[in-house]
Order: sequence, then structure tokens, then C-alpha cells
Amino acid sequence: MKIRSPIVSVLGHVDHGKTTLLDYIRGSAIADKEAGGITQHIGATEIPNDTIDEICGNFISALTIKDLIPGLFFIDTPGHAAFTSLRKRGGALADLAVLIIDINDGFKPQTFEALNILKMYKTPFIVVANKIDMIFGWETHEGASFKESFNQQAQSVKTALDTKIYEIVGTLHKEGFQSERFDRISDFASQISIIPISARSGEGIIEVLAMLLGLAQEYLTEQLEINEDAPAKGTVLEIKEETGLGLTVDSIIYDGVLRTNDEIVLMTSNNEVLTTKIRSILRPLPLEEMRDSKKKFQKFDEVVAAAGIKIAAPNLDDVVSGSPLRVLNDEEDVEEEILKEIEDITINTDDEGILVKADTLGSLEAIVQLLKELDIPIREADIGDVNRRDIINSSIALKEDDAHGAIIAFNVSVHHNSEEDLNNSDIELFQGDVIYQIIEDYEEWIRQKEEARKKEFYDAIIKPAKFMSLPKLVFRQSKPAIIGVEALSGTVKQGQKLINKNGESVGIIASMEDKGETLPDISRGQRVAMAIDDAIVGKDFDEGDELFIDIPEKHYKFIEREFKDKLTEDEFETLHEFLEIKRKQDPDWGKFGLFE
Repeated sequence: MKIRSPIVSVLGHVDHGKTTLLDYIRGSAIADKEAGGITQHIGATEIPNDTIDEICGNFISALTIKDLIPGLFFIDTPGHAAFTSLRKRGGALADLAVLIIDINDGFKPQTFEALNILKMYKTPFIVVANKIDMIFGWETHEGASFKESFNQQAQSVKTALDTKIYEIVGTLHKEGFQSERFDRISDFASQISIIPISARSGEGIIEVLAMLLGLAQEYLTEQLEINEDAPAKGTVLEIKEETGLGLTVDSIIYDGVLRTNDEIVLMTSNNEVLTTKIRSILRPLPLEEMRDSKKKFQKFDEVVAAAGIKIAAPNLDDVVSGSPLRVLNDEEDVEEEILKEIEDITINTDDEGILVKADTLGSLEAIVQLLKELDIPIREADIGDVNRRDIINSSIALKEDDAHGAIIAFNVSVHHNSEEDLNNSDIELFQGDVIYQIIEDYEEWIRQKEEARKKEFYDAIIKPAKFMSLPKLVFRQSKPAIIGVEALSGTVKQGQKLINKNGESVGIIASMEDKGETLPDISRGQRVAMAIDDAIVGKDFDEGDELFIDIPEKHYKFIEREFKDKLTEDEFETLHEFLEIKRKQDPDWGKFGLFE
């Protein structure tokens, strides 16, 4: 069995140095290409051991890894796409990961997102604390190892760096990981290594490459064994249109051999399997700039894992990023294997919850997992742009529960034919390329809806209030009774029922008027004329009496459970008085309430 290079994904928050780190490694390798060179494949950078030896010099000579691990294979693709679940293999596309953190900026939303993806797939990783050259007083030593550079810094700089390192250690501890600066670790199996570096100056890069090779040798050699003669297995990273080739798929092959004219099985956006025959297997010429529109490709009759390649084949229009790639063979039913994976990924939860759309299987699974952890129900989860069917389904969910009238769209767009449908609906779209940010926005939307619902409910609840019948201001004794009143507490509203100090029913407020203006409600201190239906002055109450708004027992319990912190001091005192009046009539009224 052959040992392939470990596939390494670099993850982290935007601007924390992912590209700079890879560019430095590539640049160093290019400069020393006589030692073995570098092959930059589709979405990947392959660095052979000879090149790593040349970069690292004597530092790596003490590690007896050369005969075991042939090199490192860096995936140059977004972290979420690199972690497409491959259940049969029992892991994920990336064998190892580098979580890069700006040592001065600390953990950010995408850092936590990457960390959770690493947790989910149980991928071994190291933490690279970048931008040590930005620490105040740091003296740069181009291309030096971290230890070499660190030993030449002033004590105050060393202390500042260690303080920042232990802030990272503390955050990782809260997330369930034990960690330490790499040179202080005694057990690499139980602690995460933190390697301080400057991706710009190259300080510490030596230790990063050495640590990745060391971890691969120590813990992954069995996982990295491949059968060079077995049918290939891989993952689709991206679908691209190439001049002269048409639609192509950029893929990583992580096991077996792939040959021209092989029939391969892929997944489509309709959750179906596609079988197509390979016309060409291509790689860019070594050291070609991938962003160069004039890049040229070299044809290969076959490739052996691990490899980053471009495949030209017919009928690739509906293939999705993150799709498994399998070669048809007589020994395995690969179509059934891929269908099983599709079934595991597409989530339906009893026609209840929100809709989730994502660009790849890996990101879809990551979002679904995070939503489950937050107890957010999912009606449907699928790959591809938001379309008319999604809007119809979400509209149905909205009618059932307005909190479910939402679509979470990660790294996808709204289909141009569906934009008008979305704009004309009441569906809320949460769209972006940071999973955590989208979910936080959704949670904030839910919180605001809940607050609005509570406010609406609170406004409908009958709350404590009382007023006084002013002496010598009885304008009519009955049918209706019309009197002058002064509001003493709370808000007195038209239509509310009244009781007197003995708990007896007095009548219903028919209307309130001040200087010819009809008022729907009055608050503390206001004096108005009030008409009370079904009341007789002198029988139901007297001039100078205090009258209370009659609160239903159910409303009282809602106030106690949900809204007691919203009551003003005078409302709270009035509620206490009202409760005592009620308890004189019924000792159990409102039991186990505020004043127990």
C-alpha cells in the first residue's frame, strides 16, 4: 500500500492570513524548485518532501519522516467546502487543518465557525497565531524559525507574545480544547499546538511544515494508505467553464487511480446521480498562476491520489460543488453509495421549520448541524440557489408559524426567475458567506419578532389601574352614571370593567371626555368626565371612592409570569391592593402569584 500526502486545509477569519501563508509557502517552494519543485494543481498546492527539506533546512532533518510521508497537499478552497462529509471513509476531505488566527485580533466569527466544523468532523488541527511581526517592538528575522526569532526578542516583547498566546489558550479551553504553545507540549495527542508565525516574513513557517509532517507521521499513516490500483474516490470542489473545454469540474482525488475514459458518478442539484465518461484529465502546468485567464493545462492519461485535477466530461451542467466523485466498478454499487449520502444530507423534519440552502454538501451539513444544536427546526435542507419552489414551501411554513417563514441561504443566490416572487412574499431571506453571521441574524430576527409579539400581547392584557370619583362632580347618577374622575395609577381605558373597594362589580367605562374631546384612555394625574354603564352613584360607589379596573385572573397570572418587570411602581402597588380586595372574596384567587 502506498502512503499519500496528507490533505491540509487552511481555515480562519477573513484577513487573518490564510492566503498570505499559502503564498509564502508557494513562493519559498518556487524559489527552491531545483530541490524538487512545486506542483500547483486545481485548487490545491502540492509540496514534495524535497522542497520542504529545502525550505526548512537543518530544522527538519531530525524528523525521520521522509520515507513515510511524501509531502503536504494544501487545499486552496474555502474551509466549509473542504469538509464535505465522506462517511464511508469515516472522515472528511481534509486529513489535517491549519486554523489561522491573527494573534492581535483573536477569535472572530469565521474562526469560531471553522473551529466548529473541525469539531464536527473530528479533524486534527494546529493553530497558527499569525502576525507576530505586528506586536509592538518585534524585531523581524526573515525566514527564521519561531524559536530562533523569539530568542532574539526583548523580554517585554516575549511577555507580550505569551500574554496573547494564553488568551488563545483560554478561548480554546472554553470551546473544549486543551492547548499550549507548540514547544511547551508534552503530549501532542491531547493538546492542540499553537505555533506563532509571521506569514509575511516567514518566521515560524518552518515549525508549521515540520509540525504538520510530524502529526501526519505519528497519527495518520494508516489513514493515508491508498491502493494505487483501486477505482478513484474524490470530491468536487468547483464547476467551471473553460475556453475550448466547456464545463469542467475541479476535483480532489484522495484515493485510488483515475484514468481517461473512466465512467464516473457524481451528484446533481436535483439530488440525483449522474454517470458520465471522462474525456480529459488536466492539470495546470507547474507553477502556473491559477488566476491567469490564459493558463494552460497539461493532459494526463491517469492520476493517483492525492491529486488536484480538472475533469472534462459531458453533461456536467447540474453537478454540485461538494459532490462525491466515484469511478464505476464491478465491486461496489457506487450509485447506491452516493444516493445514500444524498439521503443522509437532505433533511426533512415533519414539514415544520425553516428552509436551508447551501452551495455544497459540506456546508449544508455544517449549517444543519449548527441549527440542530440551537434547536431551530428545519423544514427542508438542500443544495443550490433559492428557487420558486423554495419560496412556495417557505410561504406554507409561514402560514403555520411566522417564525418559520425564513430561508437561510449560505453562499448561494436567489434564482433570477424567483427574485420577484421573493420580493412579493413575506418570506425573510438570510443570505451570506459566514454561517455564524447568518444564524445570528436569524436569531436576532426571531428575538425581535418575539419582543413584538410580547408587546402586542402585553398591550392587550388588562393591567392594574385605579381612579377616584371626585367629590361634588356627579353629573348624572345612572343610565349611564356620569362623574368627574382623577386617574391615580396605571392606564384607565374605555370598555374596562370596574370594581369597588369591596370587590363588587360597578359597571363598564362607556366613555371619557375632556373639554369636549373624547379620550380612549387616561393616565395618572388626568382629570376627565367619565360615563359608566350599569352603575348607580350612591349605590355601587360614593363620591370620593377609589374604583379599580377589574383584572381577569388569567390576565393576572400572565402579568405575574411574563410582565411583572414591566409594571411601574404605582401599578405594582395598585396590583397589590387589587389582589387584597379579591382575596377577601376568594382566598385562593390568583394563588401562587407575585405576593406569595
